[in-house]
Amino acid sequence: MVSEGAGGRRTRGLRAEAALETVMADPDSPERVHRVLELALVFADAALVALYAPGEDGELLRLVESAGLPRTLYGLPESYSVSGPSPAARAHRDTRPVWLGPGEQDVGLRSHAAQAQEFSLAVLPVRAGDGCLLAVRESPGGFDADERSCLELIARSVVCPAVSGPETRGEPDADAFTLAMDSGRIDVGDDILRLFGLRREEFDGKVETLLARTVPEDLPSLMSVVEADHMSLGDRELEFRVLQPAGPPRWLRLHGRLLPGGGQRPARLVGSVADASTLRSDVTDVARVQRLAAALSTAGTVRDVSQAVVTALRRPLRADRIALAELEGDRLVVTVLDPPEPEDWPELWRMEWRAEWPDAPVRTMPTLAAALREGRAQIWPAGTALEPALAEVGPGGLAVLPLPADGRMAGACLIGWDAPHDFGTDERALLTASAGLAGQALMRAHAFDAEHELVTMLQRQLLPRRLPKLPGAVAVARYLPATAGLEVGGDWYDVIPLPENHVALVIGDVQGHSTAAATLMGQMRTALRAYAAEGHPPDVVVAHANRLLSDLETDLFATCCYVEVDMEEGSAWCVRAGHPPPVLRHPDGRTEIVETDGGPPLGVLRQAEFPLGPLDLPPGAVLALTTDGLVESVEADIDEGLARFADRLGAADPVDLGQVADALLDSAQRNDDVALLLLRYDGMASRPLRESWTVWRVPQAVGQARRFTRRTLRTWGVPEQDQDSALLVVSELVTNGLVHTDGRVRLDLTLVNHRLRVAVTDTSPRSPVKPTSIGWEATGGRGILLVEAVSDTWGTVPVSGGKQVWSELLLSD
Repeated sequence: MVSEGAGGRRTRGLRAEAALETVMADPDSPERVHRVLELALVFADAALVALYAPGEDGELLRLVESAGLPRTLYGLPESYSVSGPSPAARAHRDTRPVWLGPGEQDVGLRSHAAQAQEFSLAVLPVRAGDGCLLAVRESPGGFDADERSCLELIARSVVCPAVSGPETRGEPDADAFTLAMDSGRIDVGDDILRLFGLRREEFDGKVETLLARTVPEDLPSLMSVVEADHMSLGDRELEFRVLQPAGPPRWLRLHGRLLPGGGQRPARLVGSVADASTLRSDVTDVARVQRLAAALSTAGTVRDVSQAVVTALRRPLRADRIALAELEGDRLVVTVLDPPEPEDWPELWRMEWRAEWPDAPVRTMPTLAAALREGRAQIWPAGTALEPALAEVGPGGLAVLPLPADGRMAGACLIGWDAPHDFGTDERALLTASAGLAGQALMRAHAFDAEHELVTMLQRQLLPRRLPKLPGAVAVARYLPATAGLEVGGDWYDVIPLPENHVALVIGDVQGHSTAAATLMGQMRTALRAYAAEGHPPDVVVAHANRLLSDLETDLFATCCYVEVDMEEGSAWCVRAGHPPPVLRHPDGRTEIVETDGGPPLGVLRQAEFPLGPLDLPPGAVLALTTDGLVESVEADIDEGLARFADRLGAADPVDLGQVADALLDSAQRNDDVALLLLRYDGMASRPLRESWTVWRVPQAVGQARRFTRRTLRTWGVPEQDQDSALLVVSELVTNGLVHTDGRVRLDLTLVNHRLRVAVTDTSPRSPVKPTSIGWEATGGRGILLVEAVSDTWGTVPVSGGKQVWSELLLSD
């Protein structure tokens, strides 16, 4: 360390005296004590200076003010006992300085640097019994003679303010607050409550209530102010955001000062909170960058990033136009133009980029290309010779910000002024800082958009492309992915047509949001559809899906609601596996939550029971199935959400079911995926005629089946010329079932709208094969060819424990 010499030391002392005279010349300044302590930091080379004064009880020395590093880093307490052995108490009692070198402190002080760091302590009495001045210096040599002289001079000059007792609380100013640091109780003015969206009668006086309304990303910086351990005495200022019931968060500015405790009064944070949007002229460039960084941290898509940059820069810079574009290869792809009207932009842009300004080659603007190559912000004042495509963007001044990210150019931002604009130093720094933030955010958003498109495509492939047309009913479905995060969701729905005018409605939710959840969702949807097509009743379908999920050995589980509706009778059976119940809207507008018994979620217990619950659907009724994302939120539990959902369904007009679905989704929180499935049952205009016959394995079985068929068709009034074809089909299909299978064979006849359906069910899963050629000596194989010849259409479907071969014949009028 270079010594100053005697001349330097005398100069330091003179400078200290002159500085003290300047500070003490303003006795009414509320900052005088703090400014005096700051002189000790400068002229004594101290790391921390603190002033202690006797409390009203005379038993404690209480902290009045401090300057420099936070006192908590050295373990300085808020008070010392006057009769205790501390250096502060000794200096106060004996009215003489106490100088302690490294290793001599006995007050438990610690260094904020490495534990081996040595430091010295000086405690000097302030005037006659008014308190003491404490200074800490991190130097093994301690305070030299000149620094001691400066400290003594300052200690003689400082005047301790009175340490008052406990305060009586009064009504704070409208924009002011007082926070007790020990209890977290806070007194706030009415204007602050209004900014936080609270009424006076709603506020409980706790600072946590206000913190709960702030944007989570801003909480760390705000907590650094409202927690005493994070602050030293002095002024603090920052901007933060509070959530609004609707629209974007509101920016607020906090100005606060931490005051020490005294007597029975705790340390307090006092200050004010104001709407930052009304302080545009006072907003610093640091605050603007802070706002931009906060906005970009929540911007998910490229367009979100572009809008955040426009909002953060155009109005503060009073720019007339701003454009942001991605760089893809050698072309600029414009994402945002503000203002968006074509006439506000150069004619060459409109000619080259068409009406939407989708993209333009960089080579058409060589000046811009050069700026992108250099990779730093370029500013051209009014009158600079530029190509027309750039000059007309900002005739009064143009700023081009290349947006760098990860070693490459992500895009460019162009900011233009019409009137001559003077670019100050702070403004240039703001533009440079903003460019770096925007470039990184643009790269993240580009990846987000690409992944989002992949997720959306995957989701579309896993859900039904369209719902089938149903006899006597209309079904609509909606799916909304969560807005938070990119993971594909596990919600699904399905509408499965079944034989005999039955329809299965399925809605489900796989735990989590991931590719694994989406894959499992696809497996469960396929499994339920397959089990339903086999002809199982609803409880068996869900039980099979549960065993399948258990056997997959996954950690995920799924919830499901399965409803099978008989379109002819207007009746239904419901099975729930850990899923919210359906909601039924009656034709008169009454709604009910169908509280049927349910089983556990799929995949939790392999041997679980899933009870059946009956439902009646009169014509005009609407059945609604949804996932918990629509009826459950952080603010309300699922019972409250279901009740609100039922009320909205009852108030809707079911004539246009699509509009009903859209209206129900208006209240979705979008923190989770949402699936919604609605069915309006209208009733079938004409109900089919049905008869069944069990075919016994006896020699005359085919004849009995033919007689049953003829008797049934005559009862139904089928013309004689159509009966012969039907009897031929019955003979061939029943014979095929008896000859080639074992076990039970059943014949089903259905007549609807002049179409006769003949179906034969047996216990063999093997479908009949149509022969490609038959020799003249062959004794079999012609049956299927005959069925094909006389039928309008025919086919085979697997059913539980076997198959069903069916034929449909179009009857004459």
